[in-house]
Amino acid sequence: MTLRKFAGLGALLSIVMPSLAMAADEVAAPVLNSGDTAWMLTATALVLFMTIPGLALFYGGMVRSKNILSVMMQCFAITGLISILWVVYGYSIAFDTTGMEQGVVNFNSFFGGMGKAFLAGVTPASITGPAALFPEAVFITFQMTFAIITPALIVGAFAERMKFSAMLIFMAIWFTLVYAPIAHMVWSGNGGLMWDWGVLDFAGGTVVHINAGVAGLVACIVLGKRKGFPTTPMAPHNLGYTLIGAAMLWIGWFGFNAGSAAAANGTAGMAMLVTQIATAAAALGWMFAEWITHGKPSALGIASGVVAGLVAITPAAGTVGPMGALVIGLVAGVICFFCATSLKRKLGYDDSLDAFGVHGIGGIVGAILTGVFAAPALGGFGTVTDVAAQVWIQCKGVGFTVLYTAIVTYVILKVLDMVMGLRVTEEEEAVGLDLAQHNERGYNL
Repeated sequence: MTLRKFAGLGALLSIVMPSLAMAADEVAAPVLNSGDTAWMLTATALVLFMTIPGLALFYGGMVRSKNILSVMMQCFAITGLISILWVVYGYSIAFDTTGMEQGVVNFNSFFGGMGKAFLAGVTPASITGPAALFPEAVFITFQMTFAIITPALIVGAFAERMKFSAMLIFMAIWFTLVYAPIAHMVWSGNGGLMWDWGVLDFAGGTVVHINAGVAGLVACIVLGKRKGFPTTPMAPHNLGYTLIGAAMLWIGWFGFNAGSAAAANGTAGMAMLVTQIATAAAALGWMFAEWITHGKPSALGIASGVVAGLVAITPAAGTVGPMGALVIGLVAGVICFFCATSLKRKLGYDDSLDAFGVHGIGGIVGAILTGVFAAPALGGFGTVTDVAAQVWIQCKGVGFTVLYTAIVTYVILKVLDMVMGLRVTEEEEAVGLDLAQHNERGYNL
């Protein structure tokens, strides 16, 4: 009888134990979350929507009619170029963590390995995210859209005067030596230079906006002013396009910021809320500053204020609360207004569409104020306990990004200028880049 009991127990265990082992394996194995996957797919489409058509229309409406196609063409060409470079080696430079170790500064603190070149090892079954919740292919595409819009933003600084061929080569080199390394330093995780410093950049204040804004400032100075600037009127030819583009950017930015939570969770929800608040505050801040200063509010001004707010809240979206967002947006709107108008006139540089005045300055304001309003004591949701210390860390990250980007961008441009020249001829500039560079017209005669 006893033997029979043990035999029965053994049979039961032979059935139960494999099931328990399988259950344990299932718990340990990464599990794809369909909700997170659906949200990240949506966010990715929203961020791509920011460049084409959003940025293309926003910039296209601000240039003179003879240059609208050239600006839109540049946005589309950059989208294609960076997409290919991202999958060939850009993703690997930015996110491969080979050789990285927390607290150890080495080559891989600045520049990722090549283990993910040509997307090696990426399959439909590859899962990633904060807790391995959605396909790596989606993460790759999501980050690709960030890599696309960053160099496209630079176009606004040198619009109406750079050769299309020089622009393509410049963007390829700049993406390789500036964008991908900065993304690696900030976002790759333990061992990344600025990650280890503790720099807070939720969705791209340093990686995208300071990076693009500073590069744009250097580019417009190296290329020189447009012929006739500032005495010849160069008013936007179609502010309707610009307002439509700004609206598309506003909508798409929810994917940019809330998508950076990499999950459909409370952080994404709060990121969406603070993005709306900061953007509205900046739009009104710019509008009223312009109204007081110039006597009338303008459509171009409120559109620019919208973008300034979107830029400034980007690094803070995952850590600040609603009231912090309100202050960040209001401050950014007013400061960017004066930098894009008074400061630009005083210093005399020809930043055609205010890439530096809005993205560079807005990114700096947002990055620094993140260190203040991420503190729970000020309504934030970060882990900041010493505001002064975090502000210093944020300033250090801003300073490094400004210096690195400015120096490398300057070198790239000067070398390209010596090798192939950067600017179109005066005759081509006079006739317009649409006809001179693309043999097309964006308007009817």
